[in-house]
Amino acid sequence: MVDALPSVAFLGAGSMGGAILRGLVASAIPVDGGITATNRTSARASELEGLPGVRSIALEQQPDGNDVAAGARIVVVGVKPAMVPDLLDEIAPHLREDAIVVSIAAGVTLATFAAHLPAGTSVLRSMPNTPATVGRAVTGLAAAADVTDEERALVRRLFETVGSVIEVAEEQIDPLSTISGSGPAYVFLLIEEFTKAAIGKGFAEPEARLMAEQTFIGATALLEASGEDPAELRRRVTSPKGTTERAIAVLQDADLDGLFSRATDAALARARELAAGA
Repeated sequence: MVDALPSVAFLGAGSMGGAILRGLVASAIPVDGGITATNRTSARASELEGLPGVRSIALEQQPDGNDVAAGARIVVVGVKPAMVPDLLDEIAPHLREDAIVVSIAAGVTLATFAAHLPAGTSVLRSMPNTPATVGRAVTGLAAAADVTDEERALVRRLFETVGSVIEVAEEQIDPLSTISGSGPAYVFLLIEEFTKAAIGKGFAEPEARLMAEQTFIGATALLEASGEDPAELRRRVTSPKGTTERAIAVLQDADLDGLFSRATDAALARARELAAGA
């Protein structure tokens, strides 16, 4: 386990970058050299002011802020994907020789980073999901071939401040995004439909939402606390010849497993289209 991190810069500390930054601050892990964050507007930069150990820069007030921040050891690139090449060209002359550049920009490949950065720059590509905002993310992490174990460990520790980390080959980043990246939306959709089913059975909307939301929250808390396989927990709830068994049979007859397979396949196809510029 890494006990401390070197200086970290977040270039584009919006929703996701800001969540990771806050997770790092909340973790109380020492950051030698501190944390720098850049955002385009003063309004967004002001949201990070006052966080301990953080220097927040508004680019509209300090146009060279990205260049200054690029002097950090770990540089997290969190701008919109279309803005990444220009940002890399901007910061390339200002990077340290031992810089580790980490992307949280969806769909931007390691090859794109390599094409715009000095030869030999260590680059990793990440795919965190939105529960990072509450410290419960799943982050996929793919490293370029020349990234060292020490560099990989530093970046892994950074993302562990907001949840769990899975290290994968780059070709698995897009498939991972269809599960953990898009996954929160699938869960929210299921809760929506569960709520509608409760309303259809005569419950008022507040009670329906409470039942649906807390059932999902409670079930996942039980899953985490028990350490059991979800199939085993399902079997324990499903009494033979009982009501739950009848409901599960309806879901299985509807080809639920095939439905999730087709949905994630569709998401993967779109991810590949976006990567190709379609």
